[in-house]
Amino acid sequence: MVADDAGETTGREWDFVRVGGVLPGAVASAVGYASGDSVQPVHRGLPSPYLTFIITLNTPVVEGSTADEALGPGASRLDVVTAGLHTAPSYIAQSPGQAGVQLAVYPLAARRILGMPAGELAERSHDGTDVLGRAIGELRDRMIEAPDWDSRFLALRGFLGDRMRLTERAPAARPEAAEAWRWLARHRGAGSVGGLADHVGLSRRQVQTVFVREFGVGPKAFNRLLRFQRAVRAITEQVGEGESPDLASIAAECGFYDQPHLNRDFRMFTGTAPASWIAEEAGSIRAGGHRNGDEPV
Repeated sequence: MVADDAGETTGREWDFVRVGGVLPGAVASAVGYASGDSVQPVHRGLPSPYLTFIITLNTPVVEGSTADEALGPGASRLDVVTAGLHTAPSYIAQSPGQAGVQLAVYPLAARRILGMPAGELAERSHDGTDVLGRAIGELRDRMIEAPDWDSRFLALRGFLGDRMRLTERAPAARPEAAEAWRWLARHRGAGSVGGLADHVGLSRRQVQTVFVREFGVGPKAFNRLLRFQRAVRAITEQVGEGESPDLASIAAECGFYDQPHLNRDFRMFTGTAPASWIAEEAGSIRAGGHRNGDEPV
């Protein structure tokens, strides 16, 4: 497993390194990051259809539910973060020189990696040491001491493989929940709740209950997260190429009824309009940020 040089982009504000094959079928993406000497004071952590797993390599993640909280004494400070599916942004206080590794994890893999269903992590961030125990601190120490990104990702891959072996006999997700997630993921935000219920052989109420219990959000909300993720990817690709995003076309391509519906969901998931978010995150986007999760198909 070698860090993909073609996927490494360096900018004045951020460096990002992507690597494939960390844990196929469980980890959608793995990204190493390091900030330069010019960063936005507060970053919006966006909702997505993945669980977020962050291991810092120096300073902790300083997070709040608002920008003021993130910059104040009430902010949480975590060296390892595990976060479930959420439908509101988190706010992260940034400082020059911070570095770490961020994973996007498929919700269905939570039981195998974290030892619990994704629903137990929903709507907030958790201290990774509470979830994964002392071993995650030992991994962090090894990653800090590692001489390069390849070595860090190799240590991470070994840790995740060990976790999968330890939990191989753990209770699996209910089959209807697992198939519901697969069906929605295949439809990329365009599948109806009625069609999903018919597919898994449950009533709409039953599929809602089963899905929320396993993943922490309902199938309708998960659909919206899938569409939003696609829109963010499309926006960042156009901005990264020096273009002004065509939001009307992006809305149509990503399954929104029209651009106002895209704008509505963007405000719901980020707390601001697309143009404002693009202006805030322009440096990170140009450097290759905000491309967590699966590559588009």
